[in-house]
Amino acid sequence: MRRYLLLSWVLAGLVAGGAAHLLGRPDLAPWLWSAAALPVAAHVGLGLVRSLLGGRVGVDAVALFAILGAVVLGEEAAAAVIGLMVAGGEALEAWAEGRATRALTDLMARAPRRAARIDGEAIEEIDVAAIRPGDLLLVRPGETVPADGTLDDISATLDESMLTGEPLPVDFRAGAVLRSGGVNAGPAFRMRATHGSEDSTYAAILRLTQEAAVARAPLARLADQWAVGFVAFTAVLAGGAWAVTGDPLRALAVLVVATPCPLILAAPVALVAGIGRAARRGIVVKGGGALERLARIRTVLFDKTGTLTPGHPRLAAVDADPALGREEALRLAGALAQGSTHPVSAALVRAATARGVALPVPETVAEVPGGGVTGMVEGKTLMLGAEGFLHAAGIDPQSGFSIAAQVSAAAGSVAWLAVDGVPSAAFVMADGLRQEAPRTVRRLRALGVRRVVLVTGDRAAAAAPLGRALRLNEVFSHQTPADKIAVVRAEAAAAPTAMVGDGVNDAPALAAADVGIAMGAAGTAAAAEAGDVVLLVDRVDRVAEAIAIARRSRRVALQAIALGMGMSGVAMIVAALGGLTPLAGALVQEAIDVFAILYALSALRPGAEEQVPDSLPAEAGLDERYHEHAGLRQLAEALRDAGEAIDATPSAAAELAAVEERLRTELLPHQHEEERALYPEAARRLGGQDPMAPLIRMHAEIEALADRVAVLMGLATKDGSWEATAPELRRTLFALEALLRLHLTMEEEMLADFRGAQSAAHP
Repeated sequence: MRRYLLLSWVLAGLVAGGAAHLLGRPDLAPWLWSAAALPVAAHVGLGLVRSLLGGRVGVDAVALFAILGAVVLGEEAAAAVIGLMVAGGEALEAWAEGRATRALTDLMARAPRRAARIDGEAIEEIDVAAIRPGDLLLVRPGETVPADGTLDDISATLDESMLTGEPLPVDFRAGAVLRSGGVNAGPAFRMRATHGSEDSTYAAILRLTQEAAVARAPLARLADQWAVGFVAFTAVLAGGAWAVTGDPLRALAVLVVATPCPLILAAPVALVAGIGRAARRGIVVKGGGALERLARIRTVLFDKTGTLTPGHPRLAAVDADPALGREEALRLAGALAQGSTHPVSAALVRAATARGVALPVPETVAEVPGGGVTGMVEGKTLMLGAEGFLHAAGIDPQSGFSIAAQVSAAAGSVAWLAVDGVPSAAFVMADGLRQEAPRTVRRLRALGVRRVVLVTGDRAAAAAPLGRALRLNEVFSHQTPADKIAVVRAEAAAAPTAMVGDGVNDAPALAAADVGIAMGAAGTAAAAEAGDVVLLVDRVDRVAEAIAIARRSRRVALQAIALGMGMSGVAMIVAALGGLTPLAGALVQEAIDVFAILYALSALRPGAEEQVPDSLPAEAGLDERYHEHAGLRQLAEALRDAGEAIDATPSAAAELAAVEERLRTELLPHQHEEERALYPEAARRLGGQDPMAPLIRMHAEIEALADRVAVLMGLATKDGSWEATAPELRRTLFALEALLRLHLTMEEEMLADFRGAQSAAHP
């Protein structure tokens, strides 16, 4: 407000002096112009003293000398214009910073201050500071969730756009974890607080934004260093012009156009603009210093679990005794797993439920922490757990299993099932890649990151496949927190390095890196505190986006400085040669200041390297096709099961007929809808020459193989033809399974940008 008052005073004095001159009172005009300019000189002088006391050479010295010199030399109008330039530059800086920090300001403004606590039958209004863990809270429509907690109602719908940058509301079910800061976009709901307001997610975000707002960027300090040299150059040029010509007005004109506002203002405005734009995308950067370091990153290290992978195990493969069968093995294991809270047990239950398997209720369930679970299901004694758990009961779990099971077990953890003391099934669990991870790595390389490395405490057998899939430069496995710090320091010695992680064990490595990037949406508070950048949305592709924003902001800052000071330098030389009067020079410098600050504000817009395709319209059916992919992956498993079931007799004919019908009723209509509505819309937004051609070609091959299955089925069911046709039918089913899995993966990756624009949730 003080900056705007000063600007108003100068502007009023400048106009009053001009009016006095026009109304025939030229004697009064210089006094009015001086009265307008001298308060600005006093304001600048105080700022200069504070800078000197703070150990920095104040670059506003040029402006102070220009105002005072103009008044002394009788150029009061020029002094008033210089005052307008300084006051206007500060007001423009205040406006620009407000524009750039709008996202951070919005976060602060939306901080909840009151909450409704349910006490028996009564509802009382309390300050959010009075919330305690265990309190039952009522969140009404439009209110902000005041503290972290769990949903105590059937459902809730929250707008978390200020936390994550994602525009779509998110639906939650009973027992779901709620983060403070989300806005209730549906009916009122009850929640049970798990933290006080000061310990909640939103309070932590506010602390981070406050740190970001006050941190001083290295680029701003670099501007101060340049300004020292610039002041010296200005003094030499102004003094030289005066000495050579004997005209003090030449020196004054040089001082007027030398006011280094572009150098002072452009860098902070551009960097704060970058911080604000990152905040709108769910990326909190702790200050301009972190943003500038992020712009120079050339090596990125990733943790594995919870970073490149979702951190939740899923069922990757099943191998079972043929007499039991895969589906029956999953049914028994899923039934027993219902009595356990272990993540692997939860994954087995999810897998069985997704396949439509009805799970009976287990009896006499007992769980050994870290080992496994035992119980009775339909009269059968079951054991489900790790290999050592079964060994302790005298059961060798790997006896009788195929080589495929042994190979699969090497790459992922395995839950073994024993039925009545006999090893009967192996469930291979994997923590698959995040869908956006491959695209993230490719985008990092496109941004100039030379090394992308995996650093994990997991086994080499689990880490190596990720390294191959993502084409990483190196994989470090079996890493303790101390080992991770050593790797970070070794990489940082060669190039600026960022570390990305989410767990407590990652916090030391995050702190050791040039830039620590914490997955804050689902990660730990320790990681968020140690990181320089916190991702509030659970998407690893925000890492590449953060680097792209940082690089654009730094580039714009340097360009604004170079352009502004370059134009000032030219104007100084022209003034030294007598081409500009002090008044004309003041007007020219005002235009240069406005240009430099407005150019710095262009950091609010994405650069060319940040452009992503527009989201697809609902008519394209992207969400519907993605939801169908889950069923198609089950169809791929059915193809494999049917192929493995084929033997010399037609015993698998019924199973094959069911699979062939699913090909006709599920797969082929799905592909037809994609080519009718989804692919044309995606192609228009992706651009280029027929970008969807590879997927359409794969559709054609899948259809040809589906037709071949139908033909072979017809041949096989003829009298005496089964044995001759069975080998070719088996090969065709396996080929169709492999092609279908590859196609689904390629399609999801090609369309991932469209999917990411519509939802932050991992499909």
